[in-house]
Amino acid sequence: METQKFKTNLKCSGCVAAVKNNLDTLKNVESWEVDLISQDKILTVEGSASENEIAEAFAKAGYHAEPVK
Repeated sequence: METQKFKTNLKCSGCVAAVKNNLDTLKNVESWEVDLISQDKILTVEGSASENEIAEAFAKAGYHAEPVK
């Protein structure tokens, strides 16, 4: 299982709720969480979903996720 991190433009728990369903339905995501306390609102994803799949899930909800390298 791979761990990926993304900088997001989420601001609150309501924003997290808006992307929750999209992330939960990705087949290759085992678990995920967003650190709303960090300045960059880092999303951590466990699983084998591609960066593109995760970014698309965010885009469908009107948000942005950029891989942290």
